[in-house]
Amino acid sequence: MTTLGALIIILSTFLCLLLVLAFIKILHKLWWTPIRMQRLMALQGIKGPSYRFIHGNIKEISNMKKEVMGRPHILSHDIFSVVQPHIHSWTKIYGKNFLQWHGSRAQLVITAPELCKEILNNKDRAYPKREPTKISKKLLGDSLVATTEARKWAKLRRLATHAFHGDSLKSMIPEMVASAENMLERWKVYEGKEIEVYEEFRLFTSEVISRTAFGSSYTEGQDIFGMLMKLGSLVFKNIFKVRVPGISELFKTSDEIESEQLEKGIHASITEMVKKRETKTMTGENDSFGSDFLGLLLKANHETNENQRISVQEIIDECKTFYFAGQETTNTLLAWTVFLLALHTDWQEEARKEVLQLFGKETPNLDGIGKLTIMSMIINETLRLYPPAVFVLRNVEREVKLGKLIVPSNLELVVSIIALHHDPQIWGQDVQLFKPERFSEGVAKATNNYVGAFIPFSMGPRTCVGLNFATTEAKIALSMILQRYAFTLSPGYVHSPFHHLTVRPQHGVQVRLQPL
Repeated sequence: MTTLGALIIILSTFLCLLLVLAFIKILHKLWWTPIRMQRLMALQGIKGPSYRFIHGNIKEISNMKKEVMGRPHILSHDIFSVVQPHIHSWTKIYGKNFLQWHGSRAQLVITAPELCKEILNNKDRAYPKREPTKISKKLLGDSLVATTEARKWAKLRRLATHAFHGDSLKSMIPEMVASAENMLERWKVYEGKEIEVYEEFRLFTSEVISRTAFGSSYTEGQDIFGMLMKLGSLVFKNIFKVRVPGISELFKTSDEIESEQLEKGIHASITEMVKKRETKTMTGENDSFGSDFLGLLLKANHETNENQRISVQEIIDECKTFYFAGQETTNTLLAWTVFLLALHTDWQEEARKEVLQLFGKETPNLDGIGKLTIMSMIINETLRLYPPAVFVLRNVEREVKLGKLIVPSNLELVVSIIALHHDPQIWGQDVQLFKPERFSEGVAKATNNYVGAFIPFSMGPRTCVGLNFATTEAKIALSMILQRYAFTLSPGYVHSPFHHLTVRPQHGVQVRLQPL
């Protein structure tokens, strides 16, 4: 045998060995590990739909959602069976907590409030946020919402807490009022007519974010927002898709290519705004970086204390997150609140009386906003029935005891917010009814002391830092609407809540405006 022939045989043998090893590795990930996890949890009484090779339960879940969306639309607040039909169905079959499969990834779905509290409070730091997927990282980067690194999270959390509380929040109120006035000016042409408010609130909330994030540069901010919305849709479209290890990494889909282009465009636009603001400050044109969100981030970028300093990339990531998370949640909250008040005009009138008693026809102020007790009850009940986020994801970092369960590392935990908010055991048999009076004596009384049962903005250390910002913005907009208009639901309204980033009204919310 020639030397060349021997070399070819050796290389062929080596290549075959590599292929066999790769096959064994893939088989271990896609078959042996899921079967072992399924048996381990079954021994503890945790069951669920069977694991399907490669896809897990993704196809079953997708088919359930398609079947629900194909049904005739009825006006009901029972959105659990519509938005998360698989969890609604499987909790009845397998119990409050069960195992499901996202591809080969095991997910323990949690709908028991005592376990939700334990997971989200995360006292032993056993349940960190899951490392974001490659495509979702393009949307949120390594920001406060996405980061899994403890020291970085603590630094960004301090900064965000300062930005959305106290004097910083107070300084944002004039921008919220100005944006609401712009919106209501547009509404004048709809007086006595029908108006679709979901899109109106999208414009309003994007303007608020643009103004409070970028101040005088808010027009440029709105261009960034347009790119972020496109990127958000691409992320949501792909977040539930299963990618085969070893194969998916070799090819880029058209969505991945487009998302990369959008990410670069957003990065370039924010970087340009940062440079402009820095140049004006350094040349003396501005006396500071500004009091808006970008100004606070730039100040942190030039912090002398290295432990408190943030990078330009962190500025970009925080701006993206503020835009995306801040706009989406308030937009849907306002749309569903107006929908519910249009249906329940008695509560609309109660809210109006409170607003007029506190503000008259004057612009809402921070002191009065804090006294809107009836409106707070209405907002809480809206967030209960139609929470913007439908679940919270956490990862099990190490084997740990959760309640009576021993859960292994690398298991994912899915806390279903909608399941908790629509549980008759927690809220009573009238759980599907709009009853803001539930919250008249606070959340604990409303939930029958089930701590962890009302979590529209999560809970524990990772509670949404923008909670005060979102509720203040919503109260200002609702107060200014109630000062000027009464509204009823249009006969043409089609009730179709669906999950796309947040729980949205698929066909918008149409109401008839009657000027006061």
